[in-house]
Amino acid sequence: MTKLRRLGRVLVANRGEIAVRVIRACRTAGLPAVAVYSDADREARHVALADAAARLGPAPARESYLSIPRLLAAARETGCDAVHPGYGFLSENADFARAVVDAGMIWIGPPAAAMEAMGSKISARERMKAAGVPVVPGTPAVSDTFSEISSLGFPVVVKASAGGGGRGMRIVRDAASLSEAISSCRREAAAAFGDDTVYVEKYLSSPRHVEVQVFGDMHGNVVALGERECSLQRRHQKVIEECPSPAVSPDLRARLQNAACDAARAVGYVNAGTVEFLLEPSGAFYFLEMNTRLQVEHPVTEEAFGVDLVALQLRVAAGEPLPELPSAPSAYAIEARVYAEDPDAGFLPQAGRLLAWIEPSGPGVRVDSGVTAGQTVDIHYDPLLAKIVAKGRDREEARGRLVAALGETVALGVATNLSWLKRLLEAAPVVRGELHTGLVETLSLPAPPPPPDEVFEAASSVLSRAAREPGGSSARGVFSSPFEGRFRMGGA
Repeated sequence: MTKLRRLGRVLVANRGEIAVRVIRACRTAGLPAVAVYSDADREARHVALADAAARLGPAPARESYLSIPRLLAAARETGCDAVHPGYGFLSENADFARAVVDAGMIWIGPPAAAMEAMGSKISARERMKAAGVPVVPGTPAVSDTFSEISSLGFPVVVKASAGGGGRGMRIVRDAASLSEAISSCRREAAAAFGDDTVYVEKYLSSPRHVEVQVFGDMHGNVVALGERECSLQRRHQKVIEECPSPAVSPDLRARLQNAACDAARAVGYVNAGTVEFLLEPSGAFYFLEMNTRLQVEHPVTEEAFGVDLVALQLRVAAGEPLPELPSAPSAYAIEARVYAEDPDAGFLPQAGRLLAWIEPSGPGVRVDSGVTAGQTVDIHYDPLLAKIVAKGRDREEARGRLVAALGETVALGVATNLSWLKRLLEAAPVVRGELHTGLVETLSLPAPPPPPDEVFEAASSVLSRAAREPGGSSARGVFSSPFEGRFRMGGA
């Protein structure tokens, strides 16, 4: 029996496209996968794909996907031997990781101690400085006196120590605004993370956001798999990612990878993780944070390097040493995040029934999605529908393929950012690869073009099918349930 078989049955403690991704990786490895679902996700794609499924509870995440007792109960009731957390929800929660291990199961992720070490940005900064990893000039936890902050020079950025994803951040451009910014940031941090500790860094006005994929095993090996360019962000949220970065030379890549591996070793890191840096035009870079989980944008690394990161996660969690991995990318890959949101309404998240969902195809195109036609997009969760990835022999081929793929994607019934993503990829600075974290906010994109023919064809098909059903367009039977004739373990 190979070490991989030690994992036995795997509970996938997540939903949506990442749950689909992990379930498929388990299936390829010959491991049974168990899905979990809330009442809102009873007929979701990840549930239909799994070998078994267990109900967690009502739709609100705190009563389902964020409930450690309910997840552990689901794992026990379905006979699971391991837990994969995906990303988001409890994926970086050290208490969950520790509870899984204490329950006698294998945690497919980093040790709880490593998660705790990187969970506080203040302590992480100090650890990185001690490990020789460059950090942005800044202060420790903010006290009642601001003299040390003023010595940094303005502008500065106030950050929540327990924050992430752009939450708990305030840019301060002068001393007069500092006190209110700190108070505001503390209030948001306390409400969002239960910790009002904040610190201050020198604000870098136009850096790139570049991150390095790292992997550690239980045998002391730590490797890096290149960098991802994540500078195209809206309100500090990544929208397009690519690998490799158009700004990183082989020499700079080597320095970034060495720093990332030093960061991982400093906390005894095992399994997949990402070390994020801010990169200045001069080539100077600074540690930003470490994500102690699989990243949303991991597919671009997989496509550029020709590796399966989720399969590696399984092998490492089973105790296998890391295999020999590529030292450089062999292709170029770009990913766009497709959200149920309305760009014309301030990117307001959308909810409703997805009447039609048609995914693109073609050379170099990959789609990681968690939805199907007829599924309801719920208000309780992140509105990410899919990640569309294109790879090519160079950046321009990958970009062109992604633009075409976005144009072929059809989503009816719920507003999406598909057209906006396509126009963003066609903006001149993006075409040239002249990126920085503030670029998206400064661009004036052209008005959206008329919908492509595929949209009208899909709409016509939906209406025709609805007209043939008893009760007309409101008939539920237009779309079949993924559970027709299917057994659900643990479901009501």
